[in-house]
Amino acid sequence: MIDFPYETSGIFLALTMLVVGSIIDVWKREIHDYFWMGFGGVGFSLVFLSSDIVGNLVIMGFSLIVAPFVILMWRMGLFGGADAFALIALAVIAPLATFGENIVTPFTTLSNAAILFVIPFIVNFIRNIISQAKGKDIFEGFEETTSKKVLAMLMGYKAKNPKFAFSIEKTVKGKKKLDLKIHHAENQEFCTTPDTWITPGIPYLLLITAGFIIQLVYGDIIVSRFLGM
Repeated sequence: MIDFPYETSGIFLALTMLVVGSIIDVWKREIHDYFWMGFGGVGFSLVFLSSDIVGNLVIMGFSLIVAPFVILMWRMGLFGGADAFALIALAVIAPLATFGENIVTPFTTLSNAAILFVIPFIVNFIRNIISQAKGKDIFEGFEETTSKKVLAMLMGYKAKNPKFAFSIEKTVKGKKKLDLKIHHAENQEFCTTPDTWITPGIPYLLLITAGFIIQLVYGDIIVSRFLGM
């Protein structure tokens, strides 16, 4: 009897789910819960075709300790429900999957994605530096401290026609002010006001997808560096 390639099938299914989900997220910024339930259901069914059903169910159960953590992050508004469900589905479909030699944990994809989250801040800052170098007064009309302006340059930029972004400015007694509070990923409405300082609503699912790919080829960046592996 030919042994069913359980781990390889799970990885292929997980990558398909993440790539398709990312495309939908970028296009519509909304993914129905049934999408994750469908992929998760198929992933769960695959375990019963494996040669070690009990062992793989134990690994899956261990990987699902990430579930309450990501649900809490979702409720706090740190990322959307689709991101939380994607990570839960991953724990079911491809638990602790990696081709690398470095250690992985149930939180590896999330921690790898968190590291990649700094990239948009760097891009924003470079974009603002270039605008200033071209002679643009990106803070025209604002009365703010230098430290707040630097933080704004990291968080976003002044957009002519915002799309899929959140405003980080407000008017107080006729004066422009920067509003750098954390925006709830689920409840905050996108900004459509022209010439407004915004922070891009980056689909975190893209970072999750990249984090999972890094997990497959390398492992856990943080844990591996911490342990010197």
